[in-house]
Amino acid sequence: MGIVIKNAAELVRMRRAGDVARAVLDAVEAACVPGVSTAELDRVAARELARWGATSAYAGYRPGGVPPFPGVLCTSINHVVVHGIPSPRDVLREGDLISIDFACYRDGFCADATRTVAMGIISAPARQLLDATRACLARALAACGPGSRLGDLGAAIERHAGASGHAVVRQFVGHGIGRQMHEDPAVPNYGTPGTGRRLKPGMTLAIEPMLTTGDDAVRILSDRWTVVTADHSLAAHLEHTIAITDHGADVLAA
Repeated sequence: MGIVIKNAAELVRMRRAGDVARAVLDAVEAACVPGVSTAELDRVAARELARWGATSAYAGYRPGGVPPFPGVLCTSINHVVVHGIPSPRDVLREGDLISIDFACYRDGFCADATRTVAMGIISAPARQLLDATRACLARALAACGPGSRLGDLGAAIERHAGASGHAVVRQFVGHGIGRQMHEDPAVPNYGTPGTGRRLKPGMTLAIEPMLTTGDDAVRILSDRWTVVTADHSLAAHLEHTIAITDHGADVLAA
């Protein structure tokens, strides 16, 4: 479909969708305590979403013939990288990391954001992973000035991940976003500086570094959604929806 440049009015509508994403993630994060199941977190998200009158982008989503996604949001614990399905069997424990990925439609536009939440006291490797993932996202945002290229974003993420002793998951990448959750271009978390599409004001992107404490190999479970690290190492995932402006990245959903 090509890259769609958004005008000022469309960016306002995307920010409104971002307000919903932030409110839902705030409510879910507040509910993340030891003993709660990911199914209950999904119910919290559904209640907050209904309060805003918005629609989950994940519920029923079915790309490429896979089964429809059965949750309002994705809940990925420890070695689950992305697309974890909420379940009453998955109960949070002290020391866990849980990545909460949520996207919604409001007023005709989509916003997509992910947080990784630490459950109480976590291990030193888990803390280092979470800190590195946050730093990778910050470096990617700093590389988003007009005239920069997509390769600059990916290189910024990959460089810091490697320097901190972590691997970047290469099989799953960020994406353009707007009227649809997934639009052009793909936004890899790796790359070569000075290569790839040039960033222009009005472009809207979902930037989402995914790091592990092991290597970058992943596998998809039999449910055809849940992505786990092949070596069972810890994973963390963060995501912002941003707009490119004349001055750099403007975060629409965090």
